[in-house]
Amino acid sequence: MGAAPGIAGSRRPEVEGVFVCQGEEEAEFFLQIINNTGGAVDLWSVDGIDEGLLLDNGNGFVYLPSRITAAQVRLVRSDVPRQLDS
Repeated sequence: MGAAPGIAGSRRPEVEGVFVCQGEEEAEFFLQIINNTGGAVDLWSVDGIDEGLLLDNGNGFVYLPSRITAAQVRLVRSDVPRQLDS
């Protein structure tokens, strides 16, 4: 990621952790509605996390307050285009 903005275009983290989606509908929401990065994004799957450790950020989305290792992620879709308003 480096200097790339967050999925909502933010330049700093909203929380100290990693946001995760709890289903396909929530993932689609992030991909199509929240993505205002100006470009395509990738969708990754995360395995092996304890769902009991997920915290609510206060807006109904959950995050893991720790790092996720590279061994726990798998690329599901690459270069998902930004959905433009019709």
